[in-house]
Amino acid sequence: MQTRQAATGAVSSRDLRKSFSVGGKAVEAVSGLNLDVGRGEIFGLLGPNGAGKTTTLRMLATLIPIDGGEATVAGIDVRRKPKEVRRRIGYVGQLRGADLPATGRENLLLQGRLYGASGSEASLRASELIELLALGDFADRPARTYSGGQRRRLEVALGIMHRPEVLFLDEPSTGLDPQNRSNLWDQLRGLNAAGTTIFLTTHYLEEADALANRLAIIDHGKVVAEGTPLELKRRVGGGTFVVRTALPAPELEDLRAALANLAPISGASLDGQALRLRTSDGRAAVAAVAQMLDARDVPLAALSLSEASLDDVFLQETGRSLRDAGQNNPEAVR
Repeated sequence: MQTRQAATGAVSSRDLRKSFSVGGKAVEAVSGLNLDVGRGEIFGLLGPNGAGKTTTLRMLATLIPIDGGEATVAGIDVRRKPKEVRRRIGYVGQLRGADLPATGRENLLLQGRLYGASGSEASLRASELIELLALGDFADRPARTYSGGQRRRLEVALGIMHRPEVLFLDEPSTGLDPQNRSNLWDQLRGLNAAGTTIFLTTHYLEEADALANRLAIIDHGKVVAEGTPLELKRRVGGGTFVVRTALPAPELEDLRAALANLAPISGASLDGQALRLRTSDGRAAVAAVAQMLDARDVPLAALSLSEASLDDVFLQETGRSLRDAGQNNPEAVR
């Protein structure tokens, strides 16, 4: 991706880099990342575990030093003025930050005082957030009694207690059930509507699609695609035809090559035992593919046609499925 003119928005990075020592070897977790996030956006950094999302977020939030490149947050240089950046941001990491023996309200009051608010100011702000994030039913119970979704909402409240310009969220809905995840998304949309810029990382395709105004897909520390979810899916085309079969590898590759030459198919790739076929004309593709499979007497396990997804974008850019990439690498640098 080419370097662009520095942004005046909420977050900007140019050639951002970070390496770690793993097993005595230097591993580059972030490899020249360029990002621009406008004020008032919900911006998503989407990618598999180990892609460099958390490392990027922690650099932007001044939690770990930048090895190379430049970054600004809320117009402030991250490397040169980290204290000023911290005054302007909220951060909610994957590790839980609430004081569990204290009540939610007590957590909020303490956070307010730590940021210099008076007792009355902190109390007023705590009450505002309890209402905004629907914490009222449990705000005066110890945080250790909260469900996962309730605790995550409290942590978001703690992250914005001091009214930050930018809120960083690292995998905000990890571990939440679908109902709590949907509830959290609603709360985040409400925060954004009230003026908070939100920068989140996620490996959930649905979360990125549902929340982000714009997003960047990252793999091996580099941006492989960027734009609105709709723009990215339109790059792929009309849809994806998935053929699952138990054919052995040589025959599967032969079938892939044959299907790739069909007129309605614009691209064909292997993803395990699944053949993924990109097409701009689903109806014609179904007829042509079915005819070839029947002629070859291919034993089918499943056959499906769907509209283009963010996973299709990732597959097109990297040759791998985002749903599978990075899941089986316990040593991956985050």
